[in-house]
Amino acid sequence: MAETSCGILLYRRDPDGLRVLLTHPGGPFWRNRDDGAWTIPKGGPDGDECHEATAMREFEEELGKPVDGALTPLGMIRQKGGKRVHAFAVEGDFDVAKVRSNLFACEWPPKSGRVQAFPEVDRAEWFTLEQARTKLLASQCDLLDRLDALLRETT
Repeated sequence: MAETSCGILLYRRDPDGLRVLLTHPGGPFWRNRDDGAWTIPKGGPDGDECHEATAMREFEEELGKPVDGALTPLGMIRQKGGKRVHAFAVEGDFDVAKVRSNLFACEWPPKSGRVQAFPEVDRAEWFTLEQARTKLLASQCDLLDRLDALLRETT
């Protein structure tokens, strides 16, 4: 069975347009990657944790601050490797200078026997939808379309 993740697409309405918050994965593999490497804050469930609870927990773990607001489902997407991502939209704000991510351990350099800790997220930034389409993993771009459609319906 394919791996499942749950995440949040945080958005805000700036005077010059809509912005979404994306995160850049930490660790040596992603260090020099930019366009097409960013993602929504997301991760896998703990046990039988529901999708909403997983998304909220992962947001706090990866950014260091809980999300505040009602979650609006954006549905599920399937990433290139088969992972299913259940996403939710929330309107809010976040100071990207205050990212405090949890850590993960990996052997680095490869085959060195040396284990190092790296932040799961090394930075977060606000992007317009147009900018986000370039930065975001291609398989997650449908979430931008879904958010845009949702906000057009409600305004």
